[in-house]
Amino acid sequence: SLRGCAMSGSVVVGITGASGAVYARRLIQVLAQSSYSVDVVMSSAAREVFLEELGQDIDQPWESGELFGLDAATMAERVTRFGINDFQSRIASGSHLTRGMVVCPCSGTTLGGIATGAGGNLIHRAAEVHLKQRRPLVLVPRETPISLIHIENLRTLAIAGATILPASPGWYHGVQSLSDLVDFMVARILDQLGIDNQLMRRWGER
Repeated sequence: SLRGCAMSGSVVVGITGASGAVYARRLIQVLAQSSYSVDVVMSSAAREVFLEELGQDIDQPWESGELFGLDAATMAERVTRFGINDFQSRIASGSHLTRGMVVCPCSGTTLGGIATGAGGNLIHRAAEVHLKQRRPLVLVPRETPISLIHIENLRTLAIAGATILPASPGWYHGVQSLSDLVDFMVARILDQLGIDNQLMRRWGER
């Protein structure tokens, strides 16, 4: 069950400062190329991670689509960015219909903010909206090892209705390159949103 998610509407993607910017980049690329609207909000730490891991400045040039491997027309039509403190944005309200939200990658600090209902930034607030509206909320933590505090926050969020999907790619689908491992994770995220995809060879498929 998609737990009451609207079958129309945008997919909200929150990007935090955990390592794994490549997962977020590929997720947004696939969603936009598959004709889904994407509402993006990035933390200040995410800017640093994109620069460190991908060599990309998220502000230059945003409109070109280069950041997500998209052409400018697709970027303009399907990808909207909101500021981390823009609490007046549509994704801060449950009245804005969405298919669901993904926080990818999801830092331990963000886990804590969502689990406690702190609402310190727009990622926290949008995640809280998805929990209260009973829409899919997929959290993709990548930190390792994890502390007892992380474990308790993950437990709290799972009980509240979030899907915990650690960035732990499998190796059984004929891995030939790092991009195959990235696509494994993106495919699993899309599965949780009920979005068809052919990004990986599934178990039992030749």
